[in-house]
Amino acid sequence: MNSSSASLHPSQAFTGWATPWRAAPMGEDGQEGLRWVMRRNCSLTPQQVLVAYLAICAISLSIAVVFAWFGAMPVLYFAGLELLLLGGALLMYARHAADHETITLKNSLVSVEHHCGTRVERAEFRAEWLRVEPAEGQGSLLELSGAGRRTRVGRYLRPEWRHMLARELRQALRRHSAPTPDMVDELK
Repeated sequence: MNSSSASLHPSQAFTGWATPWRAAPMGEDGQEGLRWVMRRNCSLTPQQVLVAYLAICAISLSIAVVFAWFGAMPVLYFAGLELLLLGGALLMYARHAADHETITLKNSLVSVEHHCGTRVERAEFRAEWLRVEPAEGQGSLLELSGAGRRTRVGRYLRPEWRHMLARELRQALRRHSAPTPDMVDELK
């Protein structure tokens, strides 16, 4: 989980405690939008895992080679087996260390991306038709639904923080769906 936060609008700075997601205003091509990024809480990046693994391999193999030099060859075999198993476990960790969810609100379109390992799931919704609700009950994942499609978000948030994300999403959707003066003139 990312521990930094930005407010819904650049002019409205949030001064309370930090939320576990990052909601940042986007401003490409002069069009305003918002993006929420929720990341898995991992201590090491995949590159740091590789460096740590190589250091462990160097130390373990150097000790095993010394034992093998003095005639205890099984130590070298067991060290190799141990490093293979550790490498497999760290590979599984590294594949999912960068997992994250991204919700983007731009141009009346809400785009949801869930990155899990090498797989990416995408869903798009019209902002005016989007509903944000708990999937099953208080503290469960948030369900975004509209136009017959649905997806769940909030996998990387603690259950007690999911209602805050839902409230922030609803506020952004209301603000974004409010009629502009041009739309009011068209209706007249």
